Amino acid sequence: MITIADTSYSSPLNDLPEIVVGPSRGWMDLNLGDLWRYRELLYFLTWRDIKVRYKQTALGAAWAVLQPLLTMLVFSVIFGALAGLPSDGAPYPVFTYTALVPWQLFAFALNQSSTSLVTDQNLITKIYFPRLIIPMASVMAGLADFGIAFVVLLGMLLVYQIPLTLRLLVLPPLILLALVTALAIGLWLSAMNVKYRDVRYTLPFLTQLWLYATPIAYSSSLIPEHWRWLYCLNPMTGVVEGFRWAMLGKASPVGSSIFVSAGVVVLLFLGGLIYFKRIEGSFADVI
Repeated sequence: MITIADTSYSSPLNDLPEIVVGPSRGWMDLNLGDLWRYRELLYFLTWRDIKVRYKQTALGAAWAVLQPLLTMLVFSVIFGALAGLPSDGAPYPVFTYTALVPWQLFAFALNQSSTSLVTDQNLITKIYFPRLIIPMASVMAGLADFGIAFVVLLGMLLVYQIPLTLRLLVLPPLILLALVTALAIGLWLSAMNVKYRDVRYTLPFLTQLWLYATPIAYSSSLIPEHWRWLYCLNPMTGVVEGFRWAMLGKASPVGSSIFVSAGVVVLLFLGGLIYFKRIEGSFADVI
């Protein structure tokens, strides 16, 4: 929270306001207006994260395609060819890759946002700005890789002669849901990571566990009917099934439950935002 106080003593600098930086007061004093005032900083931090993503790498941005593509090949061999899992009538490679595109966006945003405060600790200890900008920039940087992988997905649909429809209009809300899900969890974990560095060790396990709890290598139609309401509590289930519905034209058995996923994300995000803002004032001292 920034306040401007008047100076009552005589000084050549008496005409300048005194800026006092203090902690937020009250649980709901989130000072979200600061995000708008520092929007240019958000842009530059996002652009910085994009530029350094593959700095000094031999393949560069090609990794944005190789990661989901190689994962798709492994899943196609193990789960498609050997295990013979159903793919709702779609070719198994494109069935899997369609799910991996939003998943890679979520996984990248989750991992980057969860460790962002520690990564930018030098910036935090030197200057004031809304700390919320750091995990937000890390999440938004994932859109660059998503865009590249999505172009490859469009190429696969062309090869498999799968037509595009107006269902594509639902993709922006689904992408937003994936980003907000990653940011919601990232707010909790990034704040915890400032004090407890165990977070970076639990992230790979959490991401892998979440991967198999999401219908990426398999269809959600395999889930028993009486368990699907619980399955929909995973926000990425709605995102993945929504992508398949939009790109492949397949009926989604959990499509009507995406509102449940969105409700879970809203609760996680509000809780993470309040928790983050409450301990934000201690970041520079603890980190």
